[in-house]
Amino acid sequence: MEPIRTRMAPSPTGWLHVGTARTALFNYLFARKNSGAFVLRIEDTDRERSRQEFESDIMTHLQWLGLSWDEFYRQSERSEIYKKYVEKLLQDGRAFYCAHTKEELEEERTMQVAAKEPPRHICSQRDQGRGEGIVRLKNTAQGAVLFSDIIRGAISFEAQLLGDISLARNIAAPLYNFTAVVDDFEMRISHVIRGEDHIPNTPKQLLIQRALGFPAPQYAHLPLLLGTDRSKLSKRHGAVSVREYRDGGYVPEALVNFLALLGWNPGDERELFTLSDLETEFSLEKVQKAGAVFNEEKLKWMNRAHIKRLAPEALADRIAPFIEHAGFKLTADTLQRIARVEQERLEVLDDSAVNAPLYQDDPAYDAELLRWKGTQEYNEIARHLTEVRRILCDTPDDTYNEIHAIMDLIMPYADQQGRGSVLWPLRVALSGRKNSPGPFEIIYVVGKEAALRRIDKALQLLEQ
Repeated sequence: MEPIRTRMAPSPTGWLHVGTARTALFNYLFARKNSGAFVLRIEDTDRERSRQEFESDIMTHLQWLGLSWDEFYRQSERSEIYKKYVEKLLQDGRAFYCAHTKEELEEERTMQVAAKEPPRHICSQRDQGRGEGIVRLKNTAQGAVLFSDIIRGAISFEAQLLGDISLARNIAAPLYNFTAVVDDFEMRISHVIRGEDHIPNTPKQLLIQRALGFPAPQYAHLPLLLGTDRSKLSKRHGAVSVREYRDGGYVPEALVNFLALLGWNPGDERELFTLSDLETEFSLEKVQKAGAVFNEEKLKWMNRAHIKRLAPEALADRIAPFIEHAGFKLTADTLQRIARVEQERLEVLDDSAVNAPLYQDDPAYDAELLRWKGTQEYNEIARHLTEVRRILCDTPDDTYNEIHAIMDLIMPYADQQGRGSVLWPLRVALSGRKNSPGPFEIIYVVGKEAALRRIDKALQLLEQ
């Protein structure tokens, strides 16, 4: 049995799209499940549109998702290989230089579209080319071009409706279908797993393979990604690049999990998977034919679930760039404490910056906010804050390393005097907000000294 070898072949003409990332993921998973190789091939023969920053973005974000490749190629570095095969087809009489001008070809296409015929060019001057112009495959095939798709079953195209297939703009400028065929052969690709929008390319590639004497790989065409309105996913539906989700605070574990379930399911009710889980579970036989809806709310739910799975130390590393970007400089210890406090609340990592101000800066607020239900007397508030301050002063420093230890200190007094009467003004004194994390969590993050200082400021405010 030939080894399993898959490939991802993006063009560096834009940021890595989530649809391309999903295709890369399925290729990666199929290779890993079958102990095969995953090849990354940058298709950069379009020199006008290809850009280095897009290539870097593709590689950076595939790695961010955890999709490591075993081999790497750039088509721009393989021009001599393509030229060799173009020359072979020309020498064998299987390809020719098309003598028709660009204007003639455009006129022909316009007439075909108007007549509701499939656009194609069957060249009437196959033997008149003089070494310049588009190089075309001499399509002499009759009947149907058939192939078996792993996901969709038997697919058929009428050979003559394909016309004479374009191979290269000139001997040194190969086109997509030709380079894909040559590279898949040279790289020994066993399975071509790609989006269903590539189905019309497949019969053309099969005819090129036949002309070159190449064996055909197995094909599997994935369902398209759809917006919630069931149209093809595009920018009007929101973010579409992996970098936008990364910058928006999504974790790679969640995006991988979410993309895997767009078109594939494990056959049961499970929804949360790690990349390692997917490497074991994935199979092309469980990929559906229908388009897969990209549901942002489901992605957010998965992101929250995967954030909860992170160790606090790991979460602290993840939230640090977002807090720093918001303009706050916090110590590593404070970040870890914030991670423990905020972990249950985070939907995206960027949410961690919302409460960063209250952990770094002493709050400013009106004394009225200290009143429980707006009716509590100031002297009662002062009495409760003074007692809590005494309790905190008499507590060893190591007690502040555990939220529950802080809670155990204060709760007996709060239960005795009334939780709302004690805890509301304490939380406001610490946060300056109507809504915030609880007082024990804030004390745990900011520490003994800052907590006492904030309580003192509240007492001064009450005196005024």
